[in-house]
Amino acid sequence: MADTRPLSISRRLLLAGGLLALPARALAARGQIVTILGDSITAGLGLPAEAALPAQLQLALARLGVASVVRGAGVSGDTSGAGAARVDFSVQPGTAVAVVALGGNDLLQGLDPKTTRANLERILVRLKQRHIGVVLAGLKAPPELGRGYAHDFDTVFPSLARAHGVTLYPDLLAGVGRNRALNQADAIHPNAQGVKIIAGRLAPVVARVLAKQV
Repeated sequence: MADTRPLSISRRLLLAGGLLALPARALAARGQIVTILGDSITAGLGLPAEAALPAQLQLALARLGVASVVRGAGVSGDTSGAGAARVDFSVQPGTAVAVVALGGNDLLQGLDPKTTRANLERILVRLKQRHIGVVLAGLKAPPELGRGYAHDFDTVFPSLARAHGVTLYPDLLAGVGRNRALNQADAIHPNAQGVKIIAGRLAPVVARVLAKQV
């Protein structure tokens, strides 16, 4: 999930919508603000901005009748630790709900699940201190990493959601992961159709959390 374009996709998405220069108040007038804090999967590596998850989630929410502005805060290559280090900068003022979608690069690097948990916990605590609603998007570790490791990693997300009273979306790649037809050639990053599926499944969960923030 490594890449050398940290904020380019998110920036292009905002520019495309004419949103980059708008203050939070003006953005809020267009709908509640959702920020996706993530890595290359949420940044849309290998896809045009309009096909990436932020744009597709905004469209999926609109189909549910939910006006929103979805900000992309995905940085390719980011681990949970990198996300924790930039959470205050990346989840900007005016955000009603943050979708926290980190951990894929922790898996690729074989990081201790305890480290992933501690990093994600820092993010959740900070977002709650700022009164931002949270959707914690989990991931499932591939069994090739070993049954014990996979179990420990998989339990990080539900246990954190329970401990901090946030909404859990159990598996960001549900219905898409390991499906060749829905992924790019690297077999890691979803293609445009895969992203649409993710956005469609994620949108109702985000909508419910948004409704609580009004």
